[in-house]
Amino acid sequence: MPISPPVTELIERLYREESRRVLSTLIRLLGDFDLAEEALHEAFRSAVEHWPREGLPDNPRAWLVSAGRFRAIDSLRRQRRFQPLDDQLELPDERGAEESELLEDDRLRLIFTCCHPALSSDAQVALTLREVCDLSTEEIARAFLSSPSTLAQRIVRAKAKIRDARIPYEVPGRSELPERLEAVLRVVYLVFNEGYFASSGDSLTRSQLSDEAIRLGRLLLELLPEPEVQGLLALMLLHESRRAARSGVDGEVILLEAQDRDLWNRELIAEGEALVLQALHSRRFGPYSLQAAIAAVHAEATSLEETDWVQIVGLYDELLRLNPSPVIELNRAVALAMRDGPEVGLEQVDRLLATGELDGYHLAHAARADLLRRLGRREQAVAAYRQALALAQQIPDRQFLQKRLEELDDES
Repeated sequence: MPISPPVTELIERLYREESRRVLSTLIRLLGDFDLAEEALHEAFRSAVEHWPREGLPDNPRAWLVSAGRFRAIDSLRRQRRFQPLDDQLELPDERGAEESELLEDDRLRLIFTCCHPALSSDAQVALTLREVCDLSTEEIARAFLSSPSTLAQRIVRAKAKIRDARIPYEVPGRSELPERLEAVLRVVYLVFNEGYFASSGDSLTRSQLSDEAIRLGRLLLELLPEPEVQGLLALMLLHESRRAARSGVDGEVILLEAQDRDLWNRELIAEGEALVLQALHSRRFGPYSLQAAIAAVHAEATSLEETDWVQIVGLYDELLRLNPSPVIELNRAVALAMRDGPEVGLEQVDRLLATGELDGYHLAHAARADLLRRLGRREQAVAAYRQALALAQQIPDRQFLQKRLEELDDES
């Protein structure tokens, strides 16, 4: 019997939107990453087989969890290893509404598991991006400036460490939470960034990832209302508020200076500003709160010219004191160019590139190219734009850089 297109499309959409939630729950129920991943694929295979004949279940996500769990238990029974697992599991159908409520927090549990201190920092991030966000090994490798094979080995080792050390699949107790929070915040922000500014591909953004990071940020704030949790959520909301203005109808990049600020989401801005004020007033703020404060200054301005660049440079100075980073220095240099002129900013960007730390970072070369363009140094700007273009991975980014080069060619 042929599968009807609407059901096929629904299953494909469910896989895109729900597979990570289903996987997170299966990991909790089965206690094993690899077994849960096999169960996930078996569940969707079963959906393709049954739903066209039997109709859609009332709760597709719970059905997939149940199907995946049953398939995993059956597999373990066939291998004569079912008894320990079978004893400790209840079937989803026996728990009903309670099980549905638990599903909502499973991704948060999974993040804390992936960010356990027994794992290295790089392994925490790689495992979370792979298991929670479903990024491919190749995509994560690009973010790490590493090879896919090295990244794959890192993920395999992290899973083995969780299994062998019997790391619990849970949100830690309140006494342990603060020391575990920094890694979790870092990972959530990386997830948001991959959604807000995709590392590669033909789309500027991946809204599902950004939405999920914001949802996780809200869950974290409920769990631990600390200033830096407020700061991170504020930062994500303030960035998200500009999404509609960041690209044109054909997906082309629109820089901050050219964005239609009427398209900015004032509701998200108001929420973000309130959160960042709470964080700053606590006097216990950190890097996320300062970055949110910078985003709030941009959000308050009616135009690029009306932006308080003096305040922004001052906030970057404080941010660098707390969290020294060449990327933050680059952002400060761009703000400095707006406050003191492109020559001053260019001097700082050249100094940064001379260290070699940002040599493979296309945005550093793009910033340098823009400053050279503003100074009328056309040939140098063309060379810098070409260098940025050679490094850029994302199609909209490459299109923007190519357009800049064409504009400079037209001026010659």
